[in-house]
Amino acid sequence: MFGYVRPDVPELRVRELERFKACYCGLCHELGREYGMAGRSILNYDFVFLAMLLWGDTETCGYELRRCPANPCKRRCVCKSAYPLTIAAGYSVILAYWKADDAVRDCAGVKRLGAKFVRLFLSRAYKKASEKYGDFDREVRARLMELSELEAERAASLDRPADEFARLLSSASLAAAENSRRALEQVLYHVGRVIYLADACFDLKEDVEAGGYNPVAARYGLAGPDAPEEVKESLLETMLASARLAAAAFELLPVSYWTPVTANIIYSGIPNMCRQVLAGTYKMIKRRAPRALKVPAGGTES
Repeated sequence: MFGYVRPDVPELRVRELERFKACYCGLCHELGREYGMAGRSILNYDFVFLAMLLWGDTETCGYELRRCPANPCKRRCVCKSAYPLTIAAGYSVILAYWKADDAVRDCAGVKRLGAKFVRLFLSRAYKKASEKYGDFDREVRARLMELSELEAERAASLDRPADEFARLLSSASLAAAENSRRALEQVLYHVGRVIYLADACFDLKEDVEAGGYNPVAARYGLAGPDAPEEVKESLLETMLASARLAAAAFELLPVSYWTPVTANIIYSGIPNMCRQVLAGTYKMIKRRAPRALKVPAGGTES
């Protein structure tokens, strides 16, 4: 998966960081409850962000202490099962399955074998999720098919493939409440553009060296793995423009329990990530269970 959408931790209050980590662990437990270990294996930050955005403006969050499979000796504070976590879990399974299927068609050698294993590993979870969320499943398939065609023709465009992925992510707004659906669709659309472009920049060296398709290399005619400074400046402006549009749409969402955390991600986390990716300082975080936490302020413990 991706994992580019995460908070600017130094700018979060302690209680906000605790809430974020509890939501992260809550999504992990929801994936395990709904889809077993296959579900837990695809946990990522992007769908934690989606879960928080789907939270209704009148809903609060309950908490409980549960043991983590990665470290069963300690109990951790997690968000109790809730509709937004269930939706985010199902959507993440669907997207992970079709990304693995896409990699089976597009990759070769060891990567293709790995993608086949992931697809097989997720097959039972995917069947369950696709039966529950058929509309999202159909949209993901359609958008990834369009992306595959653009990659096959090695489209010399940033906008066309980024738009397809953005439309894919924006379809997750189908699960939102009526009063926030349109605004959330726009937030997810522009965040989707940022994610796609950030991933293309992050993978530029690997794709060029392997002779694979990369929209950044195709758009700017790059023959080597290093982009000139003027290209990086252009890319940064493009990504930050989408981040600003996401922020403008975010202002139209009703205030919810998670707004302090999601606002941090929108206004600080995403722009910082864009700058770090293009500066070559961005580091993918290896997924691990957050430390044990106290129950965050404003929550309830069972």
